[in-house]
Order: sequence, then structure tokens, then C-alpha cells
Amino acid sequence: MEIRKRKRAENGASPESGGVEQKPGDTRAVVGKAEQEKEQKRLQSGILTALAQYFPWLLLLLGVDAFAILLLWLANTRAFYALAVVILMATVILFCVVCAGIVYQERRRSQAFFAFLEKPDLQQEEQLTEAAGPAFEDEIRLLGETLRSYEAACAKGQTQLEDYEEYMELWAHEIKTPISLLTFLLDNRREELPDALCLRLDYIRNQLQESVNQLLYYARLKSARKDYRFEHLRLREVIDEILEDYRPLLEEKQFVVRVELDGKSVYSDRRGLQFLLGQLVSNSIRYSASTPELCFSCEQREGRCVLSVRDNGIGVRACDLPYLFEKGFTGDTGTERKKATGMGLYLAEEMAKELNLTLRVNSEWGKGFEMQVAFPAVERKDRRIADASDEATVE
Repeated sequence: MEIRKRKRAENGASPESGGVEQKPGDTRAVVGKAEQEKEQKRLQSGILTALAQYFPWLLLLLGVDAFAILLLWLANTRAFYALAVVILMATVILFCVVCAGIVYQERRRSQAFFAFLEKPDLQQEEQLTEAAGPAFEDEIRLLGETLRSYEAACAKGQTQLEDYEEYMELWAHEIKTPISLLTFLLDNRREELPDALCLRLDYIRNQLQESVNQLLYYARLKSARKDYRFEHLRLREVIDEILEDYRPLLEEKQFVVRVELDGKSVYSDRRGLQFLLGQLVSNSIRYSASTPELCFSCEQREGRCVLSVRDNGIGVRACDLPYLFEKGFTGDTGTERKKATGMGLYLAEEMAKELNLTLRVNSEWGKGFEMQVAFPAVERKDRRIADASDEATVE
């Protein structure tokens, strides 16, 4: 079972619409109706707010009316009842008219203000100044200049970012040409080259390929568009592909590699998982011991599959453990750290977040390094296919 993590735009019928095709005009009508309802609610809220705000003034007017009615009663009791009703009704009507005018003005100022925030040009600025009155003219002018300067800076920054991304993507594709030529040379002329030179060329090729992969995945992680393909993966197959990529470096340092997985499968994106685990293997090679070992093991823990990648390298100091996943952090673990960029584990952590994985580090200085990768618990629907594939793997 495979799932693509992407958005799909459907123009035809959908199960939610009951098989009835939605036309663009119908969609606009629905959106227009929703906007009207939103505007009505905003108007009602404005009226209630105005009444609550100016209710003390109504009480003050009624108090004045009560005092006037008292004087009227003392002066002329015959006309008391008729004039009292007229005074009260006139007060209430006057208050309602004043409140309606205030609500209209506030609604107009609110619309002009939101329109100005959405598009802070000179025309919207003039309309807001006219609606707010001359008392706020200086503040509105200053706000407009500030918003326009920020808008111009954002547009310039966005243009520079797009140019930078285009340049880096172009560079990444251009650098693949010498890497491909180097791979072709090593695959076809290895017998004609000295072993020491082949090992050195393998090392250079792997370093170049790793740097390009880091660059491409960094751009991929920061991109707004994601292209992940989640599927059930055999951990053994994924790790074998990674070990094949790093085989020359592992052989050069005479690594002893043990893979203890017993046919475990996980649900993840193949390319993303390979990149994450590749960063861990690369770190194990870079900070290896004199007799290096690398072990992959897996266990079930609280219903989740936890993959452990463990080596016997130089490890990490306890004071550096809280900062391992920070961007650019290299720590203080010898001369090899001086050549590090501090991007490997940072990118691994970012990729783990994208794939909903959990990373946990266990390490002691001089006693090796272990990274535990916990996969989310995903139940497979078709158990028969899973069981059949398990039996085929065992055979």
C-alpha cells in the first residue's frame, strides 16, 4: 500500500458532493454567500459593541430626563404624563440615531483599515485618512510609509531567495557531471589505476556526492512543496543500499558491519529514510576508532519499531549532547570536528520531523555513539500480502 503526501485538485465529481459536478459559478456563489454572512455577523457584533460602549451615556440621558420630569411634575402636574412619555421616547430615538451613526463610521473605518493593511498603497491610505479623520492623519501616513518599506524589503528578499535557490539547484546539477565522469572512470578503468589512487578517488567521489545530497535535501526540506512517497519498506533492503553507497569508505577503514534486523519492515519514504541513515553512517565513518564496528539492530518498543545504529567510535562528550541537532554545531571532539560543517545531524533531525520519526542519542566519550530511530506504529490493512512476503523472505 502506497500513499503520496501531496494535495490533489479535483475538478469533477467527488464522493463528498454526491456525484454532482460543481461549476465555478456555484463555487463563487457559495463563497459570496459566506462573505455576506460574515459581514452580517461583523455588523451585528459592531452594533452590540457600540451599544455596550455607549450604554452609560444612555443612562446619563435617562437620568437627565428623570430630573426634567421631576421639575415638570413640580411645575405643572396636568401636562406631566404626556410630556414625560414624549421626553423619554425622544431620548431613546436620539440615542439610537446617534448609535447608528457611530456604528456606520466605525464600520467604514474598519473596512478602510483592513483594506489598507491588505494593500498599503497611497489610494488606500487616503481612504483610511478620510474615514479616520484629520486627528489620525500623521499616524496613518507614518504607518503607510513603514508598511510600504517592509513590503518592498520582503519583495526584494523573496527575489533574492528565488535567485539563490535557482543558482544552487543549477550548481547541484552541474556538479553531477564530474561526479558521473569520476564514477565512470572508477567503474571501467579501476584495473589500470593503483589501489591507493582508487581508494582516494572513491573517497573524493563519496564526499562530493554527500555534499550534493545535503544541499539538495536542505533545499527540499525548506521548500513549500513536498514530494514524499510513503510505503512499507524492508529495513534490510534500505540499509543494504546505503552500505553499498558507502562501501569504498567502509572498506578503506576496515569496518566490521553487522546487520541484525530479521526481516523488519517500516512505513516511511525511501529516499528520505536513506538520506537520514546515510548521515548516521557518514558520521560513524568520520569519527571511527582504530578497529571500527558498525551495527544495525531493531526491536519493538511500545508498539513501535525502533532501529538502532551503533558504532564504537570516539563518541560525544556529555556537554555536547543537548546541542547535537543544532544547525552548525560541531562540538569539541578532536581534529575531525574542525573539518565538520555541523549540518549532518541537523538535516537528519529535520528529515525525521518530516517523516514523523523520533531520534534519540546515547553516547559516552570514547565508548561509541548510538542513534535510535523510532518509527510510527502503522497497521497494515492487507495482512495476507504481508505474511506472504514475510514467508518468501524467510525462504
